[in-house]
Amino acid sequence: MLKKIILPILLGSSIASASEVVFYSTQANPLKEADAMRNDVLIDYDGNVKFLPQEAGPFFSRIQAESRTNSVTLGVLGALHGQFPQIQNALDPVDDVLAQLPKVSANTAITKLGKLGTDHQKYIPWMQATYIMAANKKALPYLPKGANINALTYDQLAQWAINLTKATGSPKLGFPAGEKGLMHRFIQGYLYPSFTHSVVTDFRGKDAQEMWAYFRSLWKNVNPRSTAYNLMQEPLLTGEVWVAFDHTARLKGAFDQKPNDFVAFPAPAGKYGRGFMPVIAGLAIPKNTPDRAASVSLIKYLSRPDIQVKTLKATGFYPVVDVALPEDLPANVRIAGKAIALQANAPDALPSILPVGLGNLSGQFNKVYQDTFQQIILRNADIDKVLNRQAKRLRTLINRAKAPCWAPDKASDGPCPIN
Repeated sequence: MLKKIILPILLGSSIASASEVVFYSTQANPLKEADAMRNDVLIDYDGNVKFLPQEAGPFFSRIQAESRTNSVTLGVLGALHGQFPQIQNALDPVDDVLAQLPKVSANTAITKLGKLGTDHQKYIPWMQATYIMAANKKALPYLPKGANINALTYDQLAQWAINLTKATGSPKLGFPAGEKGLMHRFIQGYLYPSFTHSVVTDFRGKDAQEMWAYFRSLWKNVNPRSTAYNLMQEPLLTGEVWVAFDHTARLKGAFDQKPNDFVAFPAPAGKYGRGFMPVIAGLAIPKNTPDRAASVSLIKYLSRPDIQVKTLKATGFYPVVDVALPEDLPANVRIAGKAIALQANAPDALPSILPVGLGNLSGQFNKVYQDTFQQIILRNADIDKVLNRQAKRLRTLINRAKAPCWAPDKASDGPCPIN
């Protein structure tokens, strides 16, 4: 009698799980975000989906275990760009999915990252965060003649800084160069790509020397208190700084407290393009997933503009598609969102992704760029000598980690070379 009762229950459970898409993700892991994903983002999906956010360790372990045993239960995988290489061989190509998402594929710079250096699309861009520029509207009259704030060059930024210093009597351009600031991200993701089309390989070349000479000249019109700034929202609010660079989360306070006083805009462009550092999360499908059509359907749903806005509200990550943001969003989201979209979709966009493959050496890698900045810019040391010395440190770290190149450097077999 007991068997007759249990059997239909087990069969029913099996049927329910087979029709479910298991959405396994390292993102939206905090309880509040996970609840928002289930109750706000996924609630209108026309199908059954189980959202299972997970820490990175268990996330990788389950995917690799299922791949090895060929008993895949997962339907869609959500992760950061830098996490996908670790499970790259377990991913099903999604070129066919991208072809069905014209709004996503229009963002060519970010979509290309989803190939992971291969000939096939390995993940579909899902959402993004990044670093942008912000300005007090009082600074706008001093823009160089003919300059478009949404398409600035580094030369125009330098002239703008000069104009502001002359007009106000003190430098009004600022950077987060304090002990806990993110100055190294500006150097890695913005200066180096824009001026050298590289982060590692051409660390010390002629283009890099010219870049550091430019930045040394620019620094003459940077607020000297920048070396104490950790978050640029504070000096923007006090008026010490009128133009600044920082992560969107570290500009949030200024935009929210005085939304009518500030504008956000893309980073400037240099010789090789508009270098910027996106923090990209993507959606992938594991090989041998139980119901690939259902997985594709969920990815298409999550890529819809209206669902991208709901995802923004749930996670704080911005859309990867061009979308009009509603007025009921917080001021910081509306102000930063436009700049993020313009930056990512610029015709000269040149994304530089967060370092990949460095493991616990990431801090030492960042310190190379911080030390280079301090020695060249703050101590006025010889540019060529500093770059040669720091290049040796960089090579040692890259070789120890056996880290291959990442965008915008060209893919490498083995550790990323340094010219």
